[in-house]
Amino acid sequence: MENLRTVRGVHDLLPDELYKHQIVIKSGLEISNKYNYSQIEIPIFEFSEVFTKPLGNSSDIVTKENYVFRDRSEDELMLRPEGTSGVVRAFLNAGLVQDVPQRFSYYGPMFRYERPQKGRLRQFKQLGIECLGLSSAMADIEVISLGQEFLDQLNILDKINLKINTLGDFDSRKIYRDALISYFSDYKSKLSEDSIKRLSINPLRILDSKSDEDLKIVENAPSILEFLNFDSKTRFENICKGLDHLNIKYTIDKNLVRGLDYYCHTAFEFTTNELGSQGTVLAGGRYDGLSKMLGGPDVPGVGWAAGVERLALMIESKFINKIEVVLMGQSESFNYLLLPILKKLTQNGIKSEIIYTGNMSKKFKRANKLKASYAIILGEEEVGKKVLKFKDLTSGKEELLKLSEVLLKVTND
Repeated sequence: MENLRTVRGVHDLLPDELYKHQIVIKSGLEISNKYNYSQIEIPIFEFSEVFTKPLGNSSDIVTKENYVFRDRSEDELMLRPEGTSGVVRAFLNAGLVQDVPQRFSYYGPMFRYERPQKGRLRQFKQLGIECLGLSSAMADIEVISLGQEFLDQLNILDKINLKINTLGDFDSRKIYRDALISYFSDYKSKLSEDSIKRLSINPLRILDSKSDEDLKIVENAPSILEFLNFDSKTRFENICKGLDHLNIKYTIDKNLVRGLDYYCHTAFEFTTNELGSQGTVLAGGRYDGLSKMLGGPDVPGVGWAAGVERLALMIESKFINKIEVVLMGQSESFNYLLLPILKKLTQNGIKSEIIYTGNMSKKFKRANKLKASYAIILGEEEVGKKVLKFKDLTSGKEELLKLSEVLLKVTND
């Protein structure tokens, strides 16, 4: 029989890799909590319209990356490709519109049918934050600052660059969109196949193209900064001013965009050169139009999402399964007597394991492999004297102790 294997684009997380994921997630949630972002959990699948409704005319491009299925009730469902739409949907369903601002953090698996690469899987984890109900530029500065502090806590900030841009308000963006269509139309025969499709549907996405045919053309494309009205320009200047006050270094990237119609104003990405082509580790922006597209009132929003896998590849940390106490009997008949001792040790917060099988030589080899600090050995002599043989595996010192004395010794060391 052929060995079973995982589906392409997903993989198992063994202890070392999972440990790094947990460090990333724990750090992100801790920082978010300090900024008063409360953790929520949203479903892994939703009605498809939660994600397709906001996509509008871009759906023919974006939905090919989604996992869509029908359940027994013939409802069309989708495995979530991102977290923001689900969070806004949850916010609307809970009737929190009258109680803003609301700050949320979340993490969990997302699903996209993409070509797997290093740091990009079909099932991947994201950690994100969303700030709902604040239209002020201060909220944009806040979420960027939170993201920067998160990366700093992971000790990778020296390998990270922050790029920011503005998409302007919806009026500025409409004028800019027309200018892009006019510009790219002159190069239509030289554009990549995907960019030709985007030209009439969503020309902003051409700016984000990685295709060799498009890069030189994009280089000289009009900049959104030339089409901002007064309010949009002032807002972007205020955001840059706020980042300067926080001593957060950034580069303005005129080609940094968000293709979907509900995005406006601030767009930003924290990127690295450490991961090859998958260089974006945390990205976000303002999405004031999303709530209305999901059937709710106009509620402004801004947030970001970070790729857990990509960040885990960057952090320097190794999982060490070090154990404090191993328990072993002179023969397997003593294993039953070791069970209540194990229970007492673990109840006192002492990481322990019984080595059930093998001769004493093999048991000590296993203890060494586990990097155990101490061993409790039980045989006829110990049972008869109602004590335990306690061995310091570093010094080799052995002594006969009561369980209460073992607990004191281990917890005090």
